[in-house]
Amino acid sequence: MQDRITLRFLAAPTDAAHGGGTVQAGRVLEWIDKAGFACAAGYSGSYCVTAYVGNVHYTAPIRPGSLIEATARITHTGRTSMHVFVTVEAADPRTGEFEVALDCLLVFVAVDEHGRAKPVQPWRPRTSDDELLARGSEERVEARRHIHDLQREIEFSGDMTTPAETFRFLANPGDVNWGGNAHGGIVMRWIDETATACAARYTGAEPVAVYTGGIHFYRPIHIGDVVEIEARLLHTGPHSMHILARTRSGDPRTGELELATQCMSVYVVRGDDGDAIALPQLALTSDADRRADAQVREIVAQRAALAPLPVPRR
Repeated sequence: MQDRITLRFLAAPTDAAHGGGTVQAGRVLEWIDKAGFACAAGYSGSYCVTAYVGNVHYTAPIRPGSLIEATARITHTGRTSMHVFVTVEAADPRTGEFEVALDCLLVFVAVDEHGRAKPVQPWRPRTSDDELLARGSEERVEARRHIHDLQREIEFSGDMTTPAETFRFLANPGDVNWGGNAHGGIVMRWIDETATACAARYTGAEPVAVYTGGIHFYRPIHIGDVVEIEARLLHTGPHSMHILARTRSGDPRTGELELATQCMSVYVVRGDDGDAIALPQLALTSDADRRADAQVREIVAQRAALAPLPVPRR
């Protein structure tokens, strides 16, 4: 039973963000989902769906042309779910010296041929690294539920005056996964593109994602569905922008859209020295603006209280 896997490939020029210097965050999210899926499917011996992606910390930029290793390993199992820890490392292919670019935690659910959740074999740690990751994964279960509830309580109301961006399009056949729906990694790329546009409009500069978390998948997005993503800037720190994005989808014949995913991302703008520059602070004009700002502050505090997951040694 396979409980870990490493994907190895080159970052392509088409993966680059605007400007071409680094790989766009949305493309990296696709890599994470693919590595996590391969690990979960290999462990469970069945098709798996992405239920959650969180704690994505972008610690180093990735250049197009870099040699990439995306390593995924099981860290905890529930009755039908698998927690998968993914690290992405990048190296100049001429030297082969790898640097950790990000790490994150995903949750997959094994499903049968009818799409119903099916039990998986319990997983047990084999090494000291496994034990540390298993403990960290278990400790985050309750915290994740609480942060999820805090995010769902944030209302995108008509009284809000903070900057927002909405993308609307059809999910096309090129977005399909092996189950016939939009690939989870593709959905995360859509979210990043919408949130990036929101951050760019606010700053008038090129934003960089430094954190993505709380990505919950509530329902599949079918090929041919109308997809609507609304990203709204809710809170600014001295150097950061906190953007909540919600994806809704549905049959274009009815026009009825349902919540499919939600996600909180943090963006900065880097100066010539690579450090995040000071940003204009968000004007909180309405009660709805101030309420959302307070809710985001609570989410930030809850996340700050969590110990970081240990990155396994190479």
